[in-house]
Formats: sequence, structure tokens, C-alpha cells
Amino acid sequence: MTLSRSGPGFKSQWEHHCDNMILLKNCKYIVTQNNKREILKNKDILIENNKIKDIGSFENADKIIDCSNKIVMPGLINCHTHAAMTLFRGYGDDMNLQEWLENKIWPIEKKLDGEKIYWGSKLAIVEMIKTGTTCFNDMYFYMDKVAQACVECNIRSVLSRGYIDNNYHKKINEMLEEINKVKELNSDLITLALGPHAIYTNSESSLKWFKEYSDKNDLLIHIHLSETKKEVEDCIKKHGKSPVKYLYDIGFLSHKVIAAHCVWLSEDDIKLLKQKNVSLVYNPASNMKLSSGIMPYHILKELNVCLGTDGAASNNNLNMFEEMKIAALLQKVNKTPILLAAQEALDMATINGAKALRINAGSIEPGKLADLIIIDLNRPDMIPLHNVVSNLVYSFDGDVDTVIINGKIVMYNKKLININEQETFDKINSFKFY
Repeated sequence: MTLSRSGPGFKSQWEHHCDNMILLKNCKYIVTQNNKREILKNKDILIENNKIKDIGSFENADKIIDCSNKIVMPGLINCHTHAAMTLFRGYGDDMNLQEWLENKIWPIEKKLDGEKIYWGSKLAIVEMIKTGTTCFNDMYFYMDKVAQACVECNIRSVLSRGYIDNNYHKKINEMLEEINKVKELNSDLITLALGPHAIYTNSESSLKWFKEYSDKNDLLIHIHLSETKKEVEDCIKKHGKSPVKYLYDIGFLSHKVIAAHCVWLSEDDIKLLKQKNVSLVYNPASNMKLSSGIMPYHILKELNVCLGTDGAASNNNLNMFEEMKIAALLQKVNKTPILLAAQEALDMATINGAKALRINAGSIEPGKLADLIIIDLNRPDMIPLHNVVSNLVYSFDGDVDTVIINGKIVMYNKKLININEQETFDKINSFKFY
């Protein structure tokens, strides 16, 4: 059957048809993101349980979605964000990073509690799903509340509690308690990680503790690194070396480290990051808004560079399609128009992110996780279609049609299945911060 959302029984219709196979029929274009970057035409995608079973021509399934005149592509992966900072969208704009953190963000964050972070995360998830993000790498507080929102909304995530040195042992214990609470959810949608905020908010002893705990438990580490010129200058003044060299010398860097921003890097820094196989996250909108600078992508091509929005307090949205466009355009300024081509931007937002987060997604191939998005071609910003990838990166506004995560349909014809949007909006608007 071909499902539509017409009629009053839309949600119950999806709930009733809960069998294991979904068929995406007559896909006009499939942007595979496989090793050959193939774009297939007029093929079907068969999904069984939570994975892509095959690509070809098929007839029967428990659910059939007509994808004629539609693009099917991997869901986007936001490799650096702070989801609940949707609560601070538009609060503290037009300031430099240190002033913004010290005078606006850190003081208002003291008024947060688990309930606010739960609803702020839910608002972020609404925004991310509606703009095609199927997985995000988060660093924030009350990680168990973020996890609860993720499970309820059926979105994939890599979660870490943002850690700042202040009463070292108490904070470590709080983080470990949150990790145990997340483990109790027993969800295959959630991957645990560690989140030491930055070198300027963590002591050497805490950074070493994180590295040891990461090695013992095989956990990723999510950290801000070399985001501003001041961070680098202060580190050189204090330690006689750059932030990258400092982390290298204390044994912190490894293939498990995901380093956000990486704007101010020397050639020696880059050699060390490459040697340790560190994944970097480019956050162009946030870096521009906070005047932090521009990641030197032209000398980073041999590293795994991913893409992230940062939080909505410094972006101010979580739209990864917009981020891809900004990422590509910013690198071309004062350099060359061929730097960071559209395909490279798409790679950052899909397969590179999957590699960094160690998830079996980011491309459409048999055996991969069924984290997919469907885009209607019958819209002005997708016509004409001389180049599929170019349109996706440079012209599409992110208004996706349907989203599938872990083999489950979470949005169909722009209608969220598991989330009451209005309830989320009303709850956020009821909060008082000042």
C-alpha cells in the first residue's frame, strides 16, 4: 500500500503497520554517498528492521512510500552542537566568544534544570528532524534528560556531559551518575561519549582522567579546540605551546577525539592531529557570528573534517543544509572558487560525520543503518536540476519531506510522528529566565 497522511487516522495508521519492511519505491534520485559517490536513478530501496537491505527493484513490503520525483539521501549528521541551547536562541547576540560566555551564557545556564534541558533538547530535535538531521553529537548538562528526549523522539545521538573544572570530584561523580542513567535506557539510538569542554576550562589532571576513562571504556571524547586566537595565545603564555601541542604532550589526542572548531591551527598542529587521526568539526556559522575566524580547510584535506552547527545560541539555527552552504562559500572567500566543492560539503555532513562518530550510517548501501531523508523535487529551489549535489548544498533550504531513523518513519509529508510540536513550543515559551 502507498501511505498518505490524509484522513483523521494518520498516526494510528503508522502505529498499526509496525511490521519490519519499508519500501521506498521509484526513487527519482538516490544520493548514495558510497565510495564512488554514485547517484542512482529510478531505483527502489528496501529497508528491513533498522537497516538497508537492498537497492534495486522490489514489489512488496509492509509499508510502501512513493518516491517518484523525490531525492532519497543519507540523513545529515551534526557533529558538534549543544541541543538544549535552543533555549538561548537570540540571547546574547553580537558579542565575542569570551564576553558572550562569561557575561551571558554561563550566568543564565546556572538557572537551568533537568526539565528545561529536556524541553530545550526536544525543541532542538524538532528543528533537526524537520531539516534532515538524523544524528547529532551533543555536549551539554543533564545528559540523561537529553537522552530521554532522544529516545522519545527516535533520533540517533552521541551524548556527552559538558565538563568544566569546578569541584573536580563532585562533577566527575555527577557525570558518572548520568552515564549510568543513560545506560539504563538501553537504547541502540544513543552512544555515550565524554565531553571535557576545553583546555581553558579543564585542568591537566582532569584531561588526563578523561583520556584514561576513554581508553578503559572505549568512549569518544568531544572537546572544543583552538576556537579563538585568544585561546591559542593564552595557552602559549601559560604552557609555552599551542593547545594542540599541549594535548599531544599530555597524551590526550587519539582517533577517539572529536575536536570542534579548530580555527587557529599551525602546520605543526595539523601534523600532530593527522598523526593521531583526530576528527575535526567545522562550525562556519558560529565561527563567523562570534568572529572566531575561519577553519583553514585548504590545509586540512588529509584529515577527517566533519560539519556541525554548534548551539542555537551562537548560530542561531540547527539547519545542516544551511551549514553546508555556508561551509562551502566561506572557504572560497579570498581564495579560490574551487575550494571546498559541494560534494566535499556533503561528505562532511554525511560519511565524514559517520566515520568520526563510529556509526554505521552516512551512506545508502546494503547493511547500513536506515537513517534516510526524502526531499520533494517539486519546489522552486530544486528546479531546474542540472546537478543534484549542487542543488542540495547551494539552493535547498532544508525543508525535507520525510525522515526515517533506525528504520522507523519519524516524519512523513512534513508531519512529525512522535512529537507534539505545539506542546513543545508552549512549554518553552512558559519558561522564565530573567
